[in-house]
Amino acid sequence: MNTPELGLPMPVPAEGLPARVRIHEVGARDGLQNEKATVPTAVKAEFIRRLAGTGLTTIEATSFVHPKWVPQLADAEDLYPQISGLPVELPVLVPNERGLDRALALGARRVAVFASATESFAKANLNRTVDESLAMFEPVVSRAKGEGDDVRVRGYLSMCFGDPWEGPVPVPQVVRVCRALLDLGCDELSLGDTIGVATPGQVTALLAALTGAGIPVSALGVHFHDTYGQALANTLAALQQGVSTVDASAGGLGGCPFAKSATGNLATEDLVWMLRGLGIDTGVDLGRLVATSVWMAAHLGRPSPSRTVRALSHQES
Repeated sequence: MNTPELGLPMPVPAEGLPARVRIHEVGARDGLQNEKATVPTAVKAEFIRRLAGTGLTTIEATSFVHPKWVPQLADAEDLYPQISGLPVELPVLVPNERGLDRALALGARRVAVFASATESFAKANLNRTVDESLAMFEPVVSRAKGEGDDVRVRGYLSMCFGDPWEGPVPVPQVVRVCRALLDLGCDELSLGDTIGVATPGQVTALLAALTGAGIPVSALGVHFHDTYGQALANTLAALQQGVSTVDASAGGLGGCPFAKSATGNLATEDLVWMLRGLGIDTGVDLGRLVATSVWMAAHLGRPSPSRTVRALSHQES
């Protein structure tokens, strides 16, 4: 039985929450880059087409990173032309100027850079210090913004709440890197709980510090992993602080290839279920989204970890 057709969950709005949330779907990039086996390009393209058919408006497509580092996304040049005509935003990751050149050559108008709030992760992920990585991103962001007013740049910031090598991450450290990314010209920041250790009070404290430092909440999105089962609670805390952009991954795909303790992303279906219950509009057809994740799970040969997908599709764990 498909319970959304029965009007479930029952919408009960809460005060102080945004009326609408934009979901930044990362399953096709952040999710599939963590698969041991490479997913065929045609399957990736169909996955993105199906996601676009659910009402999602932002679907992160791929990453123009060197295939040595993320071989699962080595087909970026082949994939992007197959989906570029879809009526949705299709952000791509560009780790450096070479990656930007490749993305721009295919007509990409939404790009993202990937920074770290901690020195240990910057070294592990980029082989640079935090400041060296920011210096590397400066010409990337500047050149992207110089391509026209329709180009937007997102800055991902990893390890905002905890680091597997350094432990707790001081709030002022995160604020400093966020400010630096905005000063480079990033239009939006995604605050990443890369290893899933955040709790709601920590989320509230960081967002309060960021807005207190003059960073508008409208420029902030959140990206939670569900390692300790806190992703939805952390999302609600962020919504209560005015955040209205939330990253999520269809079917709960993904983690982080450079942080081995990280487990899956917040499942888009679980997020949509909670937001629907809060009376918050997403524009997403939950039934179609569940069907899409079931379809992809079949290609991957395992059931989706999303509780909502399992409940609505009767998948077994």
